[in-house]
Amino acid sequence: MSDATRIPDVYGPGTHTDKTFVPVTQDTERIFRLIASETPGFTQDEALLSKVKFTGEDFPVIPGPIKAVSVAAALHAMAGVLADEILTLRGAEDKSRQITVNTTHAAFWLGTIAAAHIGGEDVVSLTKQGKLKSLIPNWEQGWTDTPLKYRATALYPTANPEVWYSLHGSMDAPPVLRSIGVDPDDAAANTSNEAAAAHIAQHTSRISPEQLEMTNLLNGLCGSICFTPEQWNNSAMGKSLAAHPLINVKPLSPSVQTPPVSFPPLDPSDRRPLAGVRVLELTRVIAGPQISTLLASMGADVIRVNPPHLPDINVLQLTLNAGKRTIALDLRKPADAALLQSLVKEADVFVQGFRLGKMAKYGLAQDDIVAVAAARGRGIVYVSENCYGPDGYYAERPGWQQIADAASGSAYVTGRSLNLPNNEAVLPSLPVSDMTCGLLGAVGTLKALRDRATKGGSYAVHSSLVAVDTYALRPEVGLYPKEIVKECADRFQWAEMRGAHHVLDLLVTVYDGWKRVLGAYLEENSGWFQSFDKSDFGGRRLSLLKPVVAFSDKASTPEWKTPSLPYASHKAEEVRFR
Repeated sequence: MSDATRIPDVYGPGTHTDKTFVPVTQDTERIFRLIASETPGFTQDEALLSKVKFTGEDFPVIPGPIKAVSVAAALHAMAGVLADEILTLRGAEDKSRQITVNTTHAAFWLGTIAAAHIGGEDVVSLTKQGKLKSLIPNWEQGWTDTPLKYRATALYPTANPEVWYSLHGSMDAPPVLRSIGVDPDDAAANTSNEAAAAHIAQHTSRISPEQLEMTNLLNGLCGSICFTPEQWNNSAMGKSLAAHPLINVKPLSPSVQTPPVSFPPLDPSDRRPLAGVRVLELTRVIAGPQISTLLASMGADVIRVNPPHLPDINVLQLTLNAGKRTIALDLRKPADAALLQSLVKEADVFVQGFRLGKMAKYGLAQDDIVAVAAARGRGIVYVSENCYGPDGYYAERPGWQQIADAASGSAYVTGRSLNLPNNEAVLPSLPVSDMTCGLLGAVGTLKALRDRATKGGSYAVHSSLVAVDTYALRPEVGLYPKEIVKECADRFQWAEMRGAHHVLDLLVTVYDGWKRVLGAYLEENSGWFQSFDKSDFGGRRLSLLKPVVAFSDKASTPEWKTPSLPYASHKAEEVRFR
């Protein structure tokens, strides 16, 4: 779109704001066509693209100017188109099959971890009442059991009054706190979340952003300056990431080329696009698990592996294990490593969410897995997700959603939209980059599986948190005008949002606004949820937000056949692919 349709720098350097507002569904259609046109190997067949229909609210339903919902909805639509192509390959062609994506549903999907019900009560209400802890196994190892630990993950002022910095406790906050001179056991600072945040801010405000950055680099800790979009785009890291397409799928070249792998015949009892596809998942937290949760909704048989010695977030067990079986393996133990390798030999897809170089230590690097696939004569799809991208000198640097939001400029833009002083940065109000990064990985996997079936070989899929953030800030996508952001805020009456707020605080803020204005959608019996009468969470009924993609062909529409399970629900030695 020409520059005449955008106003530069409304939300700071490197931002591009729409001059006029376009209804969300109409704008999402445009963004869908944009991403599709830029994705190598994605269909340009109008007969397939025109199967997609976007529905939903005309006006934005999340805070801020970033079109996160439209980007996510466009990617869901791409997943639907690829699934439709796979169904055709599997003998289930339907030229009249319609692919519907509701953009309001896509917005709720960004808040999936809150959009669930247990025993008739929603997760946010159960959390506020203190009832949720008794229903979910505890894997957190005390990562937020004090205010200082909780507030160690937030955005803070620095000695430069115009620059904010993203600290991240990485589920082990004490080393991060000590690195900036904070005693994790300071009794006065641990009296409340507010006292903890103020105490941390006192320390960071005496340290330059450059010193904070170097401290984290030297100690191997997470962190990022809250860059403007322009600063990120002009950086070496930004340029390295920009050299890759958003949906990053590459054929690999093993020493032995493997032939095309046909999908198994569709079982009349399960006509979902990926029924019979085997996925092995080794991930943590949100982005990586979301990849396989989406694949499971498409019919894949997913075995999720958790390292038993590493913490994970308890509430995620409710929604990000849907349709999966779950085991625990400690790869430091030879027997567990051998068991995992035996599963690799059977898998069609291997999903990993750890730092790229870490997998080689356990014989699970990309080259290792492709060699296994070549030896068995059947290609594999190797899926990686990380913060900064597949290459460049930050590729191995650890990072989380909050780090990506700071690095990309998303947090800077969000703060500017709230009219806060001193360039105070604020996290986008939902785990947007996490959830959309997972979606990106799933879309790439669908494309790679399609290509494996028609061309043969093995494929690498990479999705990155910063990539999805920066795409939503591109001039071709655009940002919402200030008056639209204000209208949205007036409608939902969001509570205060500040840099020191944890992403979970912001999620609750948004969910409360949704309940006030769009509460009928979030009722368990609204038709937007998939329910299981019994679950492993206190034996209670579990209702999950349905997958966003819906087909007119009900038998092929994505859904989960089994409810979410706690981590490590099965004995590892007894689990094999079906």
